[in-house]
Amino acid sequence: MSLKRTPLYEMHLKYGGKMVDFGGWELPVQYQGIIKEHDMVRQKAGLFDVSHMGEIDVQGEKAQDFIRSLVTNNIQLLEEHQIQYTPMCYPHGGVVDDLLVYKYSPTHFLLVVNAANESKDYAWIKEHVQPGVEVQNVSAQFAQLAIQGPLAEEILQKITDTDLRGIKFFYFKPDVKVAGVECLVSRTGYTGEDGFELYLQPDNAPRVWEALLQAGGDNISPAGLGARDLLRFEAKLPLYGQEMDQDVTPLEAGLGFFVKLDGPDFIGKEALVKQKQAAAPRMLIEFEMIDKGIPRSHYPVQKDGQQIGWVTSGSHSPTLGKSVGLALVKRDAFQEGGEIDIIIREKPFRARMGKGIFYQKKTKK
Repeated sequence: MSLKRTPLYEMHLKYGGKMVDFGGWELPVQYQGIIKEHDMVRQKAGLFDVSHMGEIDVQGEKAQDFIRSLVTNNIQLLEEHQIQYTPMCYPHGGVVDDLLVYKYSPTHFLLVVNAANESKDYAWIKEHVQPGVEVQNVSAQFAQLAIQGPLAEEILQKITDTDLRGIKFFYFKPDVKVAGVECLVSRTGYTGEDGFELYLQPDNAPRVWEALLQAGGDNISPAGLGARDLLRFEAKLPLYGQEMDQDVTPLEAGLGFFVKLDGPDFIGKEALVKQKQAAAPRMLIEFEMIDKGIPRSHYPVQKDGQQIGWVTSGSHSPTLGKSVGLALVKRDAFQEGGEIDIIIREKPFRARMGKGIFYQKKTKK
């Protein structure tokens, strides 16, 4: 089966992107190097193609109540043009997906979902659709670019007349001209830095991509999937399929803040209420390596010779200068400052459990 390509495929080839199969999409894992691209985002700015993400449009008189019944967070608290992060769960509490809810109005929302889950999410939403609500998969109507880093606002401001200071963190503006192209611009991202995501018609994506790189000059570079994953990991941002999935609840994944159990009912609420009352048997912990070894996803975690869980994400962190990780372990095994073993190639490597180990996000409120 041939791989899907985004509208920016030719741009990736032009700028030396090393293309790989990413969940059925042909996307750049890197251009000049993962660490170099990572450093540009932390210090200046990076430009990502995230057009593979899914978009689902929900409209109708009952749209807000319908979405509230699907997700764990309380979207009734949203203002118009505000965005909310939320898990969406199965009845047993496992996670269908984690997504962003963009609120245009009480009768119009855009759900931005993970690329690998787009078809599954759309089927799930359609299965539960209520009278007075229209749901449409509009993924093919959008390209999506992300400009991230401390200089992102300065660079983007050069090619738009809209005052970007007026777009607060996790808010969006639907009609912004960027390099003469109409875009939806949101102050969101997946890197731990300030930045923006631009939604636009696919045919216009190459023009805006080039305009951003030209406006940034030496202060911006294209960045691939490798840098994106490393940046999100350092900032302790969760990834579906690693920190959570259909068998891991948002409470176990450390996402309890985004689960509002005191409001209206939603799918999975009953199971999550019971799990919270009983204290979830597993929890997501942070750790840093003591021995020289790099933890990777799925590596076993042991304590006193007994397996207590597994690594969900792990890597050497260039920003922190050490190897760190996240692990899903038995709740009673966690002890701040306590030691665990990460099993790497069937050998134990010592690590220390802790809190606040990861990079602190730099976003403007």
